[in-house]
Amino acid sequence: MFFKFLRLEFKSFFRGTSLGINLAMKIFRFIGILYFMGCLVGGAFIAFFYIKEEMHEDPLKIVSKFLIIAWAADLIFKYMLQEMPTQNIKPFLTLNIRKKMVVSYTLVKTFFTPLSWLNSFFFITFSAIALFNGYGFVGVVSWLIGVSLLFYINNFINILFNDKETVAIVVGCIFAAIAGLAYYNIVPVFSYSEKFFFNFYERPYFAVISILLFITLWKTSFNYIHKAFYLDEGLEAKKTIGKTENIAFLNKYGAIGTFINNDIKMLRRNKVTKGILLGSFLFLFYGMLMFSSPLYKTPAMTMFMGLFVTGGFQFMFGQRVPAFDSSYYPLMMTSNVPYKEYLKAKWWLMNIMTAVSVVLAVGYAYFGWEMYVTFFAAGIYNIGVNSQFTLWAGAFNKTQIDLNAKEKRFGQKNSFNLKALLLLIPKMFLPMAVFGGVQHFFGIEAGVVSVAIMGLAGFLFREKIFDIIVKHYKVEKYSTLEAFKNKD
Repeated sequence: MFFKFLRLEFKSFFRGTSLGINLAMKIFRFIGILYFMGCLVGGAFIAFFYIKEEMHEDPLKIVSKFLIIAWAADLIFKYMLQEMPTQNIKPFLTLNIRKKMVVSYTLVKTFFTPLSWLNSFFFITFSAIALFNGYGFVGVVSWLIGVSLLFYINNFINILFNDKETVAIVVGCIFAAIAGLAYYNIVPVFSYSEKFFFNFYERPYFAVISILLFITLWKTSFNYIHKAFYLDEGLEAKKTIGKTENIAFLNKYGAIGTFINNDIKMLRRNKVTKGILLGSFLFLFYGMLMFSSPLYKTPAMTMFMGLFVTGGFQFMFGQRVPAFDSSYYPLMMTSNVPYKEYLKAKWWLMNIMTAVSVVLAVGYAYFGWEMYVTFFAAGIYNIGVNSQFTLWAGAFNKTQIDLNAKEKRFGQKNSFNLKALLLLIPKMFLPMAVFGGVQHFFGIEAGVVSVAIMGLAGFLFREKIFDIIVKHYKVEKYSTLEAFKNKD
């Protein structure tokens, strides 16, 4: 039966309505997977011999010391990116197939995603190197089994708590607290990690712990899915009591105010849009991640950081217009909806959030006023230029969005478009090149002014640019409608 399921998956791929785009995306994904496989295999060699020859430490102990970080990161990424294949398995529930078989197939399928098995390339390579360098066979195999199963257990944890946002927030706070305790050396977290994971090598019977945990969580996950495995219960979209909300003062701005009102309601009510608000807030801290790299000291990279810090909401929200309205987009197109006002409402909402981000980014002045004025110029460029190019790119995004489920599938076939990629040139590379070049020859003040002028020019000529954007939305209208109607 498992082979029959796989054969159906294979047929659905080649019988789909977008075979060419499917193949292109598969090729790009395959190239990406090969790249990460090479990085992980190479990383295993580098980690082992660098620790052994340069640090003169035990490679197995040092890797075990930092596995706690890798395990936590693996769990976080699986929670954010991996979802159960419910759309693929729903049709089987109406057929004469044992439900236990379908549930088992669902669980097994989660292990076939690259996010589940890619890390095994590091562990297998590292273990093989350890064996060739005199480590005990039984100990290394026990370490490999114990560590690998702990990472695979994250699949089950993700299944059990994927739809429990409160649990996720609590666990996230616990991870943050543990990270803080480790950073300030209050609790020797890394020492505990080294002792725990190295025990798999020193005491091979410790691998039984991982095996028992794996079996227990498999059964728990199986029962959890089996219990709710009904079209009218577990796989049905959750319904809540509707609430009528209205932001009255926006109504005086006509159609634009009405559209903004609707978008604010959408942002407050749905899982996907709540995730975008959270992601936009986290973008404010993007600059902090770059301080560990010497690249951030270059003017171009400082501008790059500024564009992301101030434009997080814009990039995450704007490029998905009109995908957010995919469920009722056909109805909108049969109504007398003013396209320009519809897009302007999105534009004003993005710019309001960008302005808020510029104000909140004032904290970066702690690292020097030069950095903040660069971020300020990036914010003006986002408002005047990038907001419009982001909306323009949204015309080519034909990916349906289910507002009631967390969005986890990156790189979907309908979101891949060469025109949208080309729009990255004026959005990202142009301000970086202009700021870097002008700053090099005339100083940072001139660089900031040059980028700000481009932003102001974009704002002043917004009506002309909007006419071009509306024209492209109308050109893409029917292909967008076809994509939103196609539930495959």
